[in-house]
Amino acid sequence: MPDNEQLPERQGAADPEADPEAEQEPGAEHDESGLDLARTIARSLAGAPRRPRRTPSRRRRPTSPRSSGAHPDDRDPQLLDATIGRLISDQGWATEVRVHGVFGQWERIVGPEVAAHCTPEAFADGRLTVRTDSTAWATQMRLLAATVVRRLNEELGHGTVTVIDVRGPSAPSWKHGPRSVRDGRGPRDTYG
Repeated sequence: MPDNEQLPERQGAADPEADPEAEQEPGAEHDESGLDLARTIARSLAGAPRRPRRTPSRRRRPTSPRSSGAHPDDRDPQLLDATIGRLISDQGWATEVRVHGVFGQWERIVGPEVAAHCTPEAFADGRLTVRTDSTAWATQMRLLAATVVRRLNEELGHGTVTVIDVRGPSAPSWKHGPRSVRDGRGPRDTYG
């Protein structure tokens, strides 16, 4: 009759299911289906005050004083051209950028023949430095300086370039090899 002994235990375990308000004894078996846990949670929530559910339409607005609207503002994506233009004007680089832009258009301003032999190197305080590839072109550029200054000021604005400093080709270095003579005059047979 071991079957009859187990029968009352099953009936005792089924009693809490029949009466949901009945408390389970501490020594009672645990229901593996999880129904006892669900009932316990349901009982605890039945007496608790209800919180309103958040719906997507009730989202909070940003608390910042500047909220985005239908019109563009500084937080919207900007074109690179406008952003760089604002940076240049804020930093005071407008003249330098225009001058270096002219460096890229040098051939159009002075002509292809002059541009082949003369290149702009630097600009500072209204003074443009131009390097030539021979002394003959340095002389030619000095003669054309007034015309080039006029053309550059037409492109950049009046008074931007005041002087053109013409520099000839750089002199060759006579320091060849591991040994050299200090205060030497260089190879003399080159100039004779």
